[in-house]
Amino acid sequence: MTQPSPSYETPLSRAFTNQVDISLPIICGPMYPCSNPELVAAVSDAGALGVVQPISLTYVHGYDFRKGLRYIRTLTDKPIGLNALIEQSSKRYHERMVQWIDIALEEGVRFFITSLGKPDWVVKRVHAEGGVVYHDATETKWARKAVDANVDGLIAVNNRAGGHAGKLSTQNLYDKLRTFGLPIICAGGISTPTEFRHALEQGYAGVQMGTRFIATTECNAPLPYKQAIVDANETDIVLSERVSGTPVSLIHTPYLDRLGLKTNRFEKWLLRRQSTKYLLRTLYMLRSLWKLKRAILDKTGRLDYWQAGKSVQGIKAIEPVSDIIKRFAGN
Repeated sequence: MTQPSPSYETPLSRAFTNQVDISLPIICGPMYPCSNPELVAAVSDAGALGVVQPISLTYVHGYDFRKGLRYIRTLTDKPIGLNALIEQSSKRYHERMVQWIDIALEEGVRFFITSLGKPDWVVKRVHAEGGVVYHDATETKWARKAVDANVDGLIAVNNRAGGHAGKLSTQNLYDKLRTFGLPIICAGGISTPTEFRHALEQGYAGVQMGTRFIATTECNAPLPYKQAIVDANETDIVLSERVSGTPVSLIHTPYLDRLGLKTNRFEKWLLRRQSTKYLLRTLYMLRSLWKLKRAILDKTGRLDYWQAGKSVQGIKAIEPVSDIIKRFAGN
């Protein structure tokens, strides 16, 4: 007897889950610094897709990259993905990313999310091994470059996302990206089964959630960080230009009041100049990598430098990943 399709399933979501060999069209977004191996594994083991953030795995959580992937494999045999931030800020970083991608492929990873660059070389390398590449896009021009590079799908990062948020609403961004004819994943503003189903009804093939998975027992973020997510409303989420030079979503805290959210006039001038833009953004990023690492390793919560998206509105408790996935699946 044929089993009925799950209530959330659409032809597009079914195509996505078949493409990446998962049960539920949900991606745990790669998060610096919150993507610890146990969280990645728990999401995949529950039937969704956990994605490794390599700088988080190595720099924050202290794993040799290959050993970290193999550790995750001791926790689950389900598919996992890898995030490749491919902006060529330095030759050394690019060489390291090439090496990470090669190792991931050797270790059986076949789903990749590319960000902040032209993904043509990643696509060629991954497609040669039968893998799949989706690319982050906040607007049409970035999507077009990815489509020209022959990516398999797009991660539509909207204005409710955590991390580097976009400027467009969920619906407006979908309307602009659908013309490319690729599967689109909704990234931003999803933390409840109702929001999940609504995204699929809009035409998205799946959703990517980050903030919802920080407030879980498997994430090793400090308890005060998780509780801040539970306690926050969407009006508590602010955009800071001082993380990377582009807007990043953070929970409003006293520390941010002291730091400030806007770049000053001199910094804005440097960011407009081609010769200094990448240098300043690199300096911003290095400073923020260090601060965010300190914030997640400090279990007291005194370093309240916490990324989150507007999906905090629907998060009411710190829960095991499996409970969240079961609820989204309608079980």
